[in-house]
Amino acid sequence: MDFIKNKKFYFGIISGVLWTSFVLIIFLLILSDEPIEYTLQYSYSNKKLGGLIALSSLINLPIFFIAIKKNKINFASGLVAFLILLVLIVAFLKLSTQ
Repeated sequence: MDFIKNKKFYFGIISGVLWTSFVLIIFLLILSDEPIEYTLQYSYSNKKLGGLIALSSLINLPIFFIAIKKNKINFASGLVAFLILLVLIVAFLKLSTQ
């Protein structure tokens, strides 16, 4: 568990948050002409927000493999930690809207 004390671990988490948020905003801008806030509310009420978040998190997959290839294990661990948190968020969204 020494990787948690490493700052590259937290850079991996921050990178996952930023890339996922960026791609989610791009998806929302492409899919709707409405403001982002309205589109988020609409997709949440129609039970589509979890799927959009899951789809936008796929950008982290090539980043993860690049980090592994360059032997940036702590950075890749941060990405995995963020993705585990994201899985829990998506599961909560799917279960709470039923």
